[in-house]
Order: sequence, then C-alpha cells, then structure tokens
Amino acid sequence: MNSKPRVLFLLGLACSGLNAVAQTEVVAITVDAEKTIGEMRPIWAWFGYDEPNYTYMKDGRKLLTEIAALSPVPVYVRTHNLLTSGDGVAALKWGSTNAYTEDKKGNPVYSWVIVDSIMDTYLERGMKPLVEIGFMPEALSVKPRPYRHSWNTDQPYNNIYTGWSYPPKNYSKWAELVFQWVRHSIDRYGLEEVKRWKWELWNEPNIKYWQGTFDEYCKLYDYTADAVKRACPDCSMGGPHTTNPNGESAEKYLRDFLQHCVSGKNYATGRVGSPIDFIAFHAKGAPKVVDDHVRMNMSPQLDAVATGFGVVASFPGLKDLPVIIGECDPEGCAACSMQNHPQNAYRNGTMYSSYTAASYARIYDLMDQYDINLEGAVTWAFEFEGQRWFDGFRDLATNGVDKPVLNVFRMFGMMQGDRIAADTPGAITADEIISSGHRQDSPDIHAIASRDDHSIAIMVWNYHDDSRPAAPSPVELQVKGIPAGRALLHHYRIDSAHSNSYETWKRMGSPQDVTAAQYKMLEASGQLQLMGSPQWIACEKGETKFNLALPRHGVSLFRFSY
Repeated sequence: MNSKPRVLFLLGLACSGLNAVAQTEVVAITVDAEKTIGEMRPIWAWFGYDEPNYTYMKDGRKLLTEIAALSPVPVYVRTHNLLTSGDGVAALKWGSTNAYTEDKKGNPVYSWVIVDSIMDTYLERGMKPLVEIGFMPEALSVKPRPYRHSWNTDQPYNNIYTGWSYPPKNYSKWAELVFQWVRHSIDRYGLEEVKRWKWELWNEPNIKYWQGTFDEYCKLYDYTADAVKRACPDCSMGGPHTTNPNGESAEKYLRDFLQHCVSGKNYATGRVGSPIDFIAFHAKGAPKVVDDHVRMNMSPQLDAVATGFGVVASFPGLKDLPVIIGECDPEGCAACSMQNHPQNAYRNGTMYSSYTAASYARIYDLMDQYDINLEGAVTWAFEFEGQRWFDGFRDLATNGVDKPVLNVFRMFGMMQGDRIAADTPGAITADEIISSGHRQDSPDIHAIASRDDHSIAIMVWNYHDDSRPAAPSPVELQVKGIPAGRALLHHYRIDSAHSNSYETWKRMGSPQDVTAAQYKMLEASGQLQLMGSPQWIACEKGETKFNLALPRHGVSLFRFSY
C-alpha cells in the first residue's frame, strides 16, 4: 500500500484512541475478495411490529420511508392485529382495523379502510407486506369477552391475551373473511403485486397468543390456506411463526405442524396435506442484569436458529422451501421498556447495533452450515408514537430520530453481490456461541464482507456481551483481491461520536422538551456518518492493509469502490 494514503487514513482515525491501546494485542482480519462463500442475501431487509396503526402516523411514515430508502431491494414488513376489532386507535401491544363485524342477523360486514391505509403506506414506499392473518375479530371469537386490553409496561405481560386470541366459532366464516381480503387486495393492487406478498397465519400459536389447541391451529391453518389459494392460486402461504424452537415444546410444535402440512388430513378439503410455501419461526436472545450492568446472551437466539434450520432440514420435501425467521431479536418484548425491565437498557446505544451486526453475521454462517434457503430475518422493532425520548423501547427511532441500530441496516444496505471470505484467527464461531456464549475475557472482533462488480464492502464490529466500558481495540485489516490499482474508500462508523443520536441527546442534558434546533441536531446525528473524508487508496498487486482502533461496541463499514 502507498505510504502516503495510509498516513492520511490513520490521521483520520486519531480521535478513536490509537495511542490508548498501543499495548493491546492487535486483531488481524484478512478479507479475500477472490474467495466467494455464498450470496449476500438481504435477509436483514425485513421488519415488524405489534401496533399496525403506527404505520400511517407521522413518525411511522417517516421511519418507513427511511427503512425503504436504506435497502436496494424491497423491504418486507410484518405487523400484528390486522384483523383485530376496534376503533383503530394505537396503544402498546395493541392495534385494530375493524375489518370484520356482523349485522344484527349475523351476516358478515367487511371494512377494508384501515387495512388499506396500512398496505397503501407500504406500497407507496416500494415495500412488500408479510401479511399476518390475525387476530380473531370479536364477532367471530368463541370467547370474545374481555376483548380490548389496556396493557402498559408495569402490568403482567399475560394481561394482553384477551378475546382476540381464541379460535373462531365458525371456521367457514373465518375462511370467507380471508378469501374476501385476498380478493379485495387483488382488486385494489393488482394480481402481479399481490403475488409478491407473503401470507401467513397468526403469531406464536404455541404460546398464549393462541388459546386453542394444536389441532385447532392446524384446522385454522387449513381453512386459511385453502381460502388464500382459492382467491389467489399463485400467492405464497406459510407458517407457523412459533417461538424459539430450541425449547422442547416449541420444537415439537414446529415439527408436528410441518408433518401435518406434509401428511396430515386437511380439515378444510379432506385431502392429505396442506399448502405451505415458506416456513417461519422466531429466534430471541436473553439479556439479564449481572453485577449492576447488562449482559447480553446471543446463545439462545442462535440456538433457536440452528434448531429451526435442523427441523426444516429433516423434511426432505420441505428442505428447499424459503425460511423466514419471523422475529429475530436480542429478547422478546419490544414494548417492555427498560424502566420496568432493566435488562433492556442495551436498546438506546451501540450495544444494540454491535449485537445486531454480530448476530446477523452468525445467522449467515448457520444458513451455510445447514444449507437452508433463508429468505429473511425480521427485526421486530419499529417506533412508538408519542412516547418519551429514548424511553427504552426496542425501536429503530424515537420521536422521529433514528437510533444507532438503524445505521447497521444502512451498512447492510451497502453490502451486495457475493459474500466473500473474512478470516479472523481465533474468532468465536456460531456453534461456540451456542454452546458457551461469548467469551467473557475478550471481545468479539470479527467481520463479514461482500463484493459486487464495482465494490467491496467490509463490516467490522467490536462486540462484547457486557455493557462495561473498555479501551478501543487495535485492528489490522488486510484486503486481498481488489481488481483495480486504486480504490475510493469510504469508512462509515457507529460509536459514541458517530451515527449516534443517543449520545448527542445525553450531551444536551437528556431533554424531554426538545427545541427545534436540538431536533435538527438529533436528526442529523441519527444518520450514518463517515469517519473522515473519502480517500483514494493505492492497491499494490490487488492488496491493501491498514490499522484502526475500534471502540467497544463500535461498528465500521469499509466500502472500496473501483
């Protein structure tokens, strides 16, 4: 590498504390652009949330616009409560569309006004719905009362499970509701558009989201899938969106459901089997508070991914179907704030963003290991309209200002083409994380890299399970196989000083009454930021090497264009 560009580059990194870590062992990362290991699938371009009515509200529309803009491919969006009865007023863990009611004679009355406003908002931005068919309308529920819950963060979570979580009193009416919804969607948006959507039934039926039996869920699925396919034979239908399948009962539920789809008697048609075009399950981590600080735990999340992949792979006739991790997060309750759940204090800062980088990279590894057709991994985080600034919800933005975690997805949006080899000697593997968690004595410094016809992109992170401060780590990054004599390098960074609205807000004194000038500053600091100016790098024999200091829980993206 030409010495002059390297000196300039290091000067641009001086503020990261190179001198402070001079005596720490250097972590060497080697990226070889000539070694392809697979497709850089945009599995990250999937998002979801509980409260559908936030979709078309002010900050909801703003965030959806930003999510759509960060991805080179259409983003898929999943949300609960699309058939829940109510007045359309949003609340925590609640939403409604009033799509189905009945007249005094018990005849169906369909109203698609709110559902359409949700779908319109997605499609206006080029997004695609992962349509969750649920929950049970009040007029159809076998146990409708109580129906509307008023849960908040200081109440037991089980209070949310009311009349919407029960089976229908009439499966034929339910099926007709689904049929009419699909036909209405085709009439409104066109067959070619709706064929690109994905339809699925319910959420986490193996826990209290579904107050029926396993057989009743299979019956509901059969009636639902039959209705979707009658309305649109080419539409995609899947499920079952169960919880972490590394639990014995959840694994059995997923396995038994797939077996029903393969060889069970169809409740709706009487034939053998039920249509399934993709398979979905969830994967969550488990943070906790240890010695007055947050300790993350990626092990159960990756174990759930590996177990789910193993279940899918055990069905030869289903193995090649697309798989969607329908919720893929550090823990399980987006609406549970850190005030009542202190283990959720990771959410506002760079611990969340570095965890996301590290976990998604390992999910790619597990996809390769199990040879699974992974199509998407849904980040279950959106925004909570009208809440206090940085109140500790698992969201991507607060009051219209992006949090650091959203910038990881902006980084992923610049990684296209093929995944290429990124080698870090001694890096912890997905299997090691599953078996023993992250090492407590050293950080997880590793990388994922991609290459297309005109660029190489390398994401590097410095992750640790513990939310304790630490000195930056020195990293030596070597890049091989650059097909040009020189390349333009952009270095993007997420740390305490870059792409971090939370730290900016704290430096303001953590105001809840934010002025217009402060809002503009917060809005700007929430965007993905460069670490210094772009610069041309000389590549001798297709190689370059440089050093950097990467702060604890920092994430860098290096993008070489040529």
